[in-house]
Amino acid sequence: MHAAPLLIDILYLLGISVLVVLIFQSLKLPTVIGFLASGVIIGPSGLSLVAANEEVEMLAEIGVIFLLFVIGLEFSIKKLASIRKTVLLGGSLQVIATIIIVTLVVYFFVDNLMVAVFIGFLFSLSSSALVFKMLQDRNEMDMPHGRFSLGILIFQDVIVVPMMLITPIMAGNTDNVFESVAELAIKTLVIVVFTLLSARYVVPKLMHLVAKTRSNEIFIFTTLTICLGVAVLTEQAGLSLAFGAFIAGLIISESEYSHRAVSLVLPFRELFTGFFFISIGMLLNLGFLWENIAIVLPVLVLVFLLKSLIVFFASSLLKYPFRSSVVSGLALFQVGEFSFILSQVGIENGLLTPELNQYFLSISILSMISTPFIMGFSGNLSNFLSGKRSQKRRRLDDLREEKIVGTEDLQDHLVIIGFGLNGKNVAKAARLTDIPYIIIEFNAKTVKAERGKGEKIFYGDASNDFILHKANIEKARVAIVAISDPGATKRIVSNIRTLTQSVHLIVRTRFISETDELLLLGADEVIPEEFETSIEIFSRALHRYLIPAHRLENIAKLFRSDNYELLTRKKESKKIRPLSIPEINIEAIRIISDSGSVIGKSLADSDIRKKFRINILGINRQNEFIQSGPEEVIRRGDVIYVCGKPDDIVNFSKAIS
Repeated sequence: MHAAPLLIDILYLLGISVLVVLIFQSLKLPTVIGFLASGVIIGPSGLSLVAANEEVEMLAEIGVIFLLFVIGLEFSIKKLASIRKTVLLGGSLQVIATIIIVTLVVYFFVDNLMVAVFIGFLFSLSSSALVFKMLQDRNEMDMPHGRFSLGILIFQDVIVVPMMLITPIMAGNTDNVFESVAELAIKTLVIVVFTLLSARYVVPKLMHLVAKTRSNEIFIFTTLTICLGVAVLTEQAGLSLAFGAFIAGLIISESEYSHRAVSLVLPFRELFTGFFFISIGMLLNLGFLWENIAIVLPVLVLVFLLKSLIVFFASSLLKYPFRSSVVSGLALFQVGEFSFILSQVGIENGLLTPELNQYFLSISILSMISTPFIMGFSGNLSNFLSGKRSQKRRRLDDLREEKIVGTEDLQDHLVIIGFGLNGKNVAKAARLTDIPYIIIEFNAKTVKAERGKGEKIFYGDASNDFILHKANIEKARVAIVAISDPGATKRIVSNIRTLTQSVHLIVRTRFISETDELLLLGADEVIPEEFETSIEIFSRALHRYLIPAHRLENIAKLFRSDNYELLTRKKESKKIRPLSIPEINIEAIRIISDSGSVIGKSLADSDIRKKFRINILGINRQNEFIQSGPEEVIRRGDVIYVCGKPDDIVNFSKAIS
């Protein structure tokens, strides 16, 4: 029995890609580049090791299906609805503008309007597979530029179908344009209704029945059936397989079993996505590229500039932050995988000659190969460009909001930077405790909406000195940075510490790995969501074992104490501490009840300092501050400000609460 040709080809694909990717990893190069390079080595212009090209292309298409399916699983219909403006307005603006500009440039050389428009179609599309893969690897799907890129790519994946229908009409091979468009609109409407009904009524119940069997085999078979079934259904309706897979992911994402589905499908996605990038590398004709490098490279640079600028302006028009617009432009400049499918339709209808197709393939594949490198320094470039923006323009933008919120009298207040979920909760807590606060937010839409509700918020970029001065950061007691952009967070922390050393700076971040750098930049406390989530998980797990609530709280405090002490050690090691001074805390404690040793007695008689080894700094009685003289009598309901070691303060708190 002999091995089938496809198995031998897969062996070559896996073996060579493992070696190449290992080499690339040792050189600190992205895995995606290793897969593309493997395809070039294996392909016709390399060692010509693969004979079953059609089968490999089939595996690559499965890779795109699984990639879009997982994206849909990790997304949701609610999230998709939240970016509908980006999908419809941003996507149409990006595609139409790219088509028009590319058409004008190409028409100058080919003197055929239909050919120029079709090439505009090709270059208007970006790579969903590549960009989604990079954003997921960098944990940036939930960031503003991640959401914008997702919206644009979803629109492109849908619009490629009308492009395929229009191509024969442009070539003069059909004239039923209205019938085709109407048919597509009806099919799309049916698929949308099917998606909503399935996500709401059918799939959650089906997944629940399957989960009750506790069989991994049945669960994964059901998941793959839904994925491939919906993908094939949409493909039969005239849309793409990949778009159908994304719809299938959205359907399952509405059930409580989406995370388990992701974990089961993830290995398949990684395998077949690797096949996809290898197949793209196999398309590159090195001989043609070398002979025409003088034409290919300038056109590649032109495509990079045009598409990046168009995406940047589309993002800016939708009021995305400047840095997010820059990163989005750099992420979406390449030509995508659906362009390769569309190019075949163009060749069949005579709109693309074999020579033009080779130019297109060379430019497209080089753009995909360069994408990981461009995205790798996009954050630094966006920070550099934002720093170079006109100071005058920034001041004009900020001064337009200056008259609305007066902050010059604020002092001893709380500054909240970013008004997402964390920022809103902090502001709510501040209102409940009568702490004065001011919010800095970079989303103009949010500022307008929240100001209409009476919120103390103003528009601005907190990495700008002028904005921080406007918030009276020098007179603030505490500043909280609660935004989702790691690069911007670092700039803001550094800028605050440049302006003031007195404010207590608390920073929210997503991952523990980001903590050290933020502490070194000047943050006093860094709260990694990743770590806090782990505490919540084990707390709920131990609760099921009937561990008392106070015991769970003590365990959580122990974990926080150990980990945050470890995380801050590097920061402290860089300071010179000639004296060994024990840790001292200042806390506010309300007097509720006691055994008669404190309430009704003067500070001298209660002898708190001797008994508990803490000092009384002052008393807040009905919002009136009272100096802590020895004859002052402590009353029930007083809030006393104490200073001492954390353990001593805890012991005192337990005694009087």
